[in-house]
Amino acid sequence: MSTEGLEAFSLAGRVAIVTGGNRGIGFAIAEALGKAGAAIVIAARDADAGERMAASLGPRAAFIATDVTSPESCQAMVRGAETRFGRLDILVNNAGIMRASRAEDTALADWQAVLDINLTGAFLCAQAAYPAMRRQNGGKIINMGSLAALFGTAAGAAYACSKGGILQLTRSLAVSWGADNIQVNALLPGYIESDMTRGAEAERPGAFDAKRARTPAGRIGQPEDVAGAAVFLASRAANFITGASITVDGGYAIHI
Repeated sequence: MSTEGLEAFSLAGRVAIVTGGNRGIGFAIAEALGKAGAAIVIAARDADAGERMAASLGPRAAFIATDVTSPESCQAMVRGAETRFGRLDILVNNAGIMRASRAEDTALADWQAVLDINLTGAFLCAQAAYPAMRRQNGGKIINMGSLAALFGTAAGAAYACSKGGILQLTRSLAVSWGADNIQVNALLPGYIESDMTRGAEAERPGAFDAKRARTPAGRIGQPEDVAGAAVFLASRAANFITGASITVDGGYAIHI
């Protein structure tokens, strides 16, 4: 590939917001976008962790306290990014929670909390980012889905529904905003080692082994595996990709 071709993957001069970017997959994505040249805004509720992780990325990174369930907070997040770095090019909707329970045991409050953060939060952040991206004639939105959007689950109906909704949100925004040169895509991670999956392993010893045995790649994913795909979708190299969902699962979803 020529030097000119490789430059299409550079994020130099770009500004990215990563919600839930203070830990796990979110931080791995923030770090990777920063290494590709972007200035980074970590948006999350935990100020201590957010400030610490932003500081670890250097002077071209900042933390903005954000509640993705609040339209006003999402709008303040975007204004803060523009004030600090002058523009907004990339939004990664990564903030999310899971409340594991069987459908018959799921409290309405838990159902609502998962949908509010995972799905409505992504919508509100995208809605807040749209005017900034439109003013500069384009942008990239990357929504964090999950293989749970593709498979049924007995112990996480709210989570699966929120991630299924992310796929339709991605497609709808891609159609709505395509003429504004805003590409909207989704990443569907498989079983990635994180605080969430380590908790599942602690509750169900052997969970890692079972997932590993099903995965053609023969291993559990790492946050950095997802980060590489995010850098691609955030770059000019993906300018003609929109409304797509990319599985990052080591082949788990194709293995019967």
